Amino acid sequence: MNARFGPAGGSEAFAEKHKSTIDAPEYLNKMGLDHYEYQCGRGVRVSDRIAQAMRAKAKKFNITMSLHAPYFISLSSVEEQKRDNSIDYILQSCDAAKRLGADRIVIHSGSCSKISRSDALELAKDTLKRARAQAVEQGFEDIIFCPETMGKVNQLGNLDEVLELCALDDSFLPCIDFGHLNAREFGAIKTKEDHEKILDKIENKLGADRLKIFHSHFSKIMFTVPGGEKKHLTFDDPQGFGPDYEPLMELVAKKQLSPIFICESAGTQDIDALKMKRSYLAALEKEV
Repeated sequence: MNARFGPAGGSEAFAEKHKSTIDAPEYLNKMGLDHYEYQCGRGVRVSDRIAQAMRAKAKKFNITMSLHAPYFISLSSVEEQKRDNSIDYILQSCDAAKRLGADRIVIHSGSCSKISRSDALELAKDTLKRARAQAVEQGFEDIIFCPETMGKVNQLGNLDEVLELCALDDSFLPCIDFGHLNAREFGAIKTKEDHEKILDKIENKLGADRLKIFHSHFSKIMFTVPGGEKKHLTFDDPQGFGPDYEPLMELVAKKQLSPIFICESAGTQDIDALKMKRSYLAALEKEV
């Protein structure tokens, strides 16, 4: 099984020609892409009509799907009500994902600006464990939780923290956002070795099986010191912010990994996802 590539939501080019998300699977298939991440960042509002149509089109055009859960989820909030609400948003995301035919949901972990990182991590672990238990009770055991690495320094979600969250349940997969990690570490991901250290950490903590199928976001991201992430850019942006995707594609091909890569470039996420896929396929050919 090869790696799969696709955009987060609809790009500017897609929006110019199409009025409905339902057209995305056919559009992506014609481009040569094979995955789509449905965006519920501002709330889960997926009608049965849309879900059924998307599911049918995705199947017809061989597009696998994932879903991004609401941005306002905070597993680590010091307010119990916000943590309970976050569980509800996760369950809503599971329901929407199941109706869409998606099998993965991406989850933000929250902030640690008011408490220590260790305390925030413990709160997040408890919230995520309760969310998983309720998801299984409600029949969503096939939906994979993907806690995401975050881009701002004061957010919970560095690589070690996300791997700790994923260690809670064998079914969890990390959503490794290489742009976020690069931004929160102020441009630290420069070489193939820098990418490989990330992959090695995943394998050492979660095992080879989960490394093989991890979830990923990738974009070039502007950052500030000491805050971290400022805004998403395009691959062609001249400002020089990274990370570069080619070294990672070479590693994924060499290690025979089959993750899902979601491109989150600003407006060109489909075009840039295709650049990543072509780079990966070229690397794959060299390995044969």
